[in-house]
Amino acid sequence: MLGKLLQDFLIIWATIDPIGTMALFAGLTGRLTPAARRKTAYKAIAYSAAVLLGAIVIGQVILSAMGISLLSFQLAGGIILFLFGLQMIFSSGSEDEKMEPQHDMAVFPLAIPATASPGAILAVILLTDNQVYPVSEQVATAVVMLLVLVMTMLLMLLSGAIIRVIGIGGASILTRIMGMILAALSVEFVMEALGVRQWVGGAL
Repeated sequence: MLGKLLQDFLIIWATIDPIGTMALFAGLTGRLTPAARRKTAYKAIAYSAAVLLGAIVIGQVILSAMGISLLSFQLAGGIILFLFGLQMIFSSGSEDEKMEPQHDMAVFPLAIPATASPGAILAVILLTDNQVYPVSEQVATAVVMLLVLVMTMLLMLLSGAIIRVIGIGGASILTRIMGMILAALSVEFVMEALGVRQWVGGAL
């Protein structure tokens, strides 16, 4: 159980990418007042939690209704998470998203796609497979996800001070390290879906 929770934490941390989200938050809210920055951080995390909890509760139901097996979804999800990890490793770190004035930055891009990213949505659905994990473990995974979101919010609130200490370069390095971890974990997803990991373990 502890090993699964640690793996869940690493996968969810890597897909949510609190370090990258913190850097994006610092850049987008640099001209806001401290009170407005705090309000934006709270709203972004609340929206992200709603999206990810919704994925945990009804994501697999939607897949079943569409006739998509979790094994196929795990294989596709592993490939997508691998590409997501590569993007984190080789990203230039620049943000190309442009927002219109009427857009709430707490919704876009901070909540979606920065925090509740496609990779994070895929990950939480895979990590709470109804056919593999009992309800107690699914609840534990949801708690881990909420913990990561709380940590992300704290980083947002401390973003100004943290960026001044580690610099943009330090944030970029940490993001790339998490990308490498995510790429390795995504390979585990693919190997498990294909049954390769069990075959290799038996051979060894």
